[in-house]
Amino acid sequence: MTSTAKAPTPPPSKGRAAHPDHLGHVIFITASAAMGGFLFGYDSSVINGAVEAIRDRYAIGSGTLAQVIAIALIGCAVGAATAGRIADRIGRIRCMQIAAVLFSVSAVGSALPFALWDLALWRIVGGFAIGMASVIGPAYIAEVAPAAYRGRLGSFQQAAIVIGIAVSQLVNYGILQLADGEQRGEIGGLEAWQWMLGVMVVPALLYGLLSFAIPESPRFLISVGKIDRAKTVLAEVEGHGVDLDHRVAEIQLAMRSEHKSTFKDLLVAGSRSRLLPIVWVGIGLSVFQQLVGINVAFYYSATLWQSVGIDPSSSFLYSFTTSIINIVGTVIAMVLVDRVGRKPLALVGSAGMAIALAFEAWAFSADLVDGKLPTTEGVVALVAAHVFVLFFALSWGVVVWVFLGEMFPNRIRAAALGVAASAQWIANWAITASFPSLADWNLSGTYVIYTVFAVLSIPFVLRYVKETKGKALEEMG
Repeated sequence: MTSTAKAPTPPPSKGRAAHPDHLGHVIFITASAAMGGFLFGYDSSVINGAVEAIRDRYAIGSGTLAQVIAIALIGCAVGAATAGRIADRIGRIRCMQIAAVLFSVSAVGSALPFALWDLALWRIVGGFAIGMASVIGPAYIAEVAPAAYRGRLGSFQQAAIVIGIAVSQLVNYGILQLADGEQRGEIGGLEAWQWMLGVMVVPALLYGLLSFAIPESPRFLISVGKIDRAKTVLAEVEGHGVDLDHRVAEIQLAMRSEHKSTFKDLLVAGSRSRLLPIVWVGIGLSVFQQLVGINVAFYYSATLWQSVGIDPSSSFLYSFTTSIINIVGTVIAMVLVDRVGRKPLALVGSAGMAIALAFEAWAFSADLVDGKLPTTEGVVALVAAHVFVLFFALSWGVVVWVFLGEMFPNRIRAAALGVAASAQWIANWAITASFPSLADWNLSGTYVIYTVFAVLSIPFVLRYVKETKGKALEEMG
């Protein structure tokens, strides 16, 4: 490395000391990019309000229903796997704009399906957009955020996701009330569930408009030779007091031996199939985030509560309160992630989730009385469900996205983040597609499985995950 450098290695401390002149402007840029996360959460969770209506309209069983719900996640995996390459070729902003168009098309198509296969197709399109947003959001934010603020600003992605989840539940509840509590009740010639899926076109269009108001990533600009424009962006986000020539040299030095990252770059030297250890750690973080069953709470919560005797309107209300708890936990994580660190938060979250899931498993093991859980078990199930979401939100919900945006060396970041995000969507699909059948088999046993994964995540973090708090991106790897 030093033999190719034309200047002394810039000390990393200057990069870490950067403070923007206008933090509000940096927050606006970050929040605009995180609108992809909002759509990610909204699109992922809005289907919760339509599950039973889709089952009834198309007269399908649990297995087919699960595939329709989960098929979007296949699109997510493909979108995540390709987003890094697309972003490296045409830029982060263009990638966001493509995702915004796909979100809009998916919303309209899902609201006006001709048949079940048609609905599934539009869900795949939306899934591809979610996958792109899941990669581009944290990558872009990590590249524009000053190191001193990167953890908190990186948390915007997860904050946007949980706000999207909450807003989708609130919109679903409002539409349900307009339809007199019937998911298939008509409003303006369409059934309530169709409105639930179609309203997403509004934030999708907003995402597209905001993408025109934020700058391209300085690292991408430098990679395509637009140095002056990169300096302008760096001055915007890191402050005019920063030595811009120094920062450009620092980034160029880190990029000098790089090429456009591909899957081959993720392999151990001399191997055709063995991934680098750091890539496996990223995959592990992504997979454990999903295998604790968090998305069951957002895809199936209304159906779950109805299955243990809670009426539809109340089940939607509980889904909304869970989303509020999700936001509270995310805010806690945003406050603590740069103070406490990523790794301690992950460990606390794993322990809290394991305990809450164990209580849920116990509560659901009770026999139903007149189609409802006994009072004690019912209260325990509700409280434990909210505690589980709280501990997930204040830990794994945030720190995994922060880790994935930070932990990989520059030379493999885009490709490695794409692979890790794809693994996350595949694990998400496995949980989402299997839950209805597992719940029919044994609901308590299903939660025991999730508990086991929460417990296993603790030794995984202790042994394999390294803290990234306070490190500049150029120091990774």
